[in-house]
Amino acid sequence: MARMADAVRVAVVGSGPAGLYTAEALVKQTGGDVRVDVLDRLPTPYGLVRYGVAPDHTSIKSIARYLQKVLEGPQVRFFGCVELGRDLTRADLLGCYDAVVYATGAMVDRHMGIPGEDLPGSVAATDFVNWYCGHPDAADHAFDLSVEEVAVIGVGNVAVDVVRILAKTADELRATDVPEQVIEALSASRVRRVHMIGRRGPAQAKFTTKEARELGELSNAGIHVSPADMELDPASAELAEADRHVRGNIKVLRGWTGEPAGRPRRIDVRFWCAPTEILGTGRVEGLRLERTRLDESGRVARTGEFETLPVGMVLRSVGYQSVPLEGVPFDERAYVVPNDGGRILAPDGSPVPREYVAGWIKRGPTGVVGTNKSDAAETVRNLLADLDPGRTPPGGTVEELLESRGLPVVTYADWLNLDAAEIALARSLDRGERVKLARWEAMTSACRPSRRSG
Repeated sequence: MARMADAVRVAVVGSGPAGLYTAEALVKQTGGDVRVDVLDRLPTPYGLVRYGVAPDHTSIKSIARYLQKVLEGPQVRFFGCVELGRDLTRADLLGCYDAVVYATGAMVDRHMGIPGEDLPGSVAATDFVNWYCGHPDAADHAFDLSVEEVAVIGVGNVAVDVVRILAKTADELRATDVPEQVIEALSASRVRRVHMIGRRGPAQAKFTTKEARELGELSNAGIHVSPADMELDPASAELAEADRHVRGNIKVLRGWTGEPAGRPRRIDVRFWCAPTEILGTGRVEGLRLERTRLDESGRVARTGEFETLPVGMVLRSVGYQSVPLEGVPFDERAYVVPNDGGRILAPDGSPVPREYVAGWIKRGPTGVVGTNKSDAAETVRNLLADLDPGRTPPGGTVEELLESRGLPVVTYADWLNLDAAEIALARSLDRGERVKLARWEAMTSACRPSRRSG
């Protein structure tokens, strides 16, 4: 691209993989003639890599080391503890930058819409994931692990992660970055049986074969699938024949149809079951299920056969959705910002000048972490193509604006102090590479060790 009179200034809202891949693409596609400010409401970067990837998936979490290099580039700055809508408005950002990219993800659970869903003990899986991953919003959440049976609704990778964490021993997680208070709670867990429940059949399961194999390798839990659930209808058999991923899942699942070995905990993977009601007086005491099947058009059909599981907790993992950003167009049905290749679209279908999206808020909660790289590159290509070479540079800067409002900012150097504190805590507890600090006060104090009294 031709060199601009002044370096392009872009704000990226969100420091997860989508946001940081966007920053990387901006640097690469401009040849470095850019200034990128990455803003996040948390004092920590890396988004779902830090707070969504299961703590025992250390190889995936190592992506943070790649993303770290993006933040350490001279063209990129990190502004932590800065929240859009609270500290800065959309108009503020547009006044300080040539363009704004929203990469805020999709971190709210979808609801099932059944009676009893709001009972105590009925929990969004994201809340449980945030808790064991050390997210500060969930640091003081309490989950009743004194119950003996738990239902996890959903058969995606997040559901498998949740089941695995419930089934493992606390000792097996001590080498991970799980906060110390989570280890203590899991040590006292009385959960003995976990039901993972899918509305469709094994051929439609969304988890990866790798995740399934890891579940089957648990030393503390036996795992079982009913042979009847593994009987494939013609359409499912055809799908398994054509799709290697489905075929791999079916092979793993069929290995679990025998009686599980006698172990302290048991996992039952249930297919063809639709939750119809969460039962209980004052808290969860059971889950009512209705058997399902696929009709001729491939849709889920009810059979009128019911059963009740005596569970004391229900964890809902039936999908994520994004939340609207103040002043930014939003599709209330698809839960994304309407866009064309990352260009935000107004209600009349015209592009909104200088505003873009990347990641899950752009395309919905699909793909793996790496999917965000090509997604971000597309958005950046369109952003740069739209830039007016004769544009008037923005007047003020975001740091001046934040300072004028007396808002403290966590810089990348501050984050490195927190990073070092977590590494030191792990060393003091003899617990692996790091142990996360999860509470807001502890995190912000560690960011600025010389100002802990502030």
